[in-house]
Amino acid sequence: MSILHTPMWRRRAVDRLATVLVTGAFVLALFPLFSILWTVVSKGAPALSPEFFTYSMRNVVGEGGGIYHALVGTLLVTAAATVISVPIGLLTAIFLVEYGEGRRLARWIRFLVDVMTGIPSIVAGLFAYALFVVFFGEGVRMGFGGAVALSVLMIPVVVRSCEEMLKLVPNELREAAYALGVPKWRTVLKVVLPTSIAGIVTGITLAIARVIGETAPLLVIAGLSDSVNFDLFHDRMATLPVFAYSAVSSPGVPPGPSIDRAWGAALVLLLIVMLLNLVARLVSHLFSPKSER
Repeated sequence: MSILHTPMWRRRAVDRLATVLVTGAFVLALFPLFSILWTVVSKGAPALSPEFFTYSMRNVVGEGGGIYHALVGTLLVTAAATVISVPIGLLTAIFLVEYGEGRRLARWIRFLVDVMTGIPSIVAGLFAYALFVVFFGEGVRMGFGGAVALSVLMIPVVVRSCEEMLKLVPNELREAAYALGVPKWRTVLKVVLPTSIAGIVTGITLAIARVIGETAPLLVIAGLSDSVNFDLFHDRMATLPVFAYSAVSSPGVPPGPSIDRAWGAALVLLLIVMLLNLVARLVSHLFSPKSER
């Protein structure tokens, strides 16, 4: 029976059923999200205070202390990972789109990027540890090793996001530049990148948000410290995910203050990720063409 010959009441019933199913799936998908948000905010907000952000855990037993050392470590390690990942990822994406079309090397690079996208985070940590053991010996722990581990996870995300944004640039813009005698490298620099800058920055920001909460690789190579460490190349460096994990896994006696600090660190990490997503949307809005705003 064709749609034209289906009774009106049956079409309305099917339409209402589909609406109910879609709405129910939407609510079901939102429930875990709001549950997580409510739990983290309700348990983490009481721990937030000026002392929580300005004190470390050095010589602290029981109540008191804060996440200053872990916050500094997270920002330093993530910034170093971004410095490593963005040039490599962006240049790789430029090669794939602008220079590697139809080449076997480009196909292999895309395949390897897809494989790297699915690498478990603990494998990235073990890779960084094995790499630094070669130069510094067994038991090495340093913040830069954590940055290398995070860059292994971040590079494929940057490559994929930048590649898709570069593909969206109309070929007419490239051809117009070539017709004016502009070299290819200058066309990429002056035409392609400015046109896709909004999407590129958004993809990079989301890639940072993706790796900033990783725990396993930082636990393996960066370690944990109770003191502030500003040197990425020397000794252990605390980060927010590892700090929260350590506070829950080894809370001490009594366990209450340590658990509260863990929830506070989780809330701060959640706020940082939310801020990065807001920055990505703001950048996308500011740099997008006026017709798309």
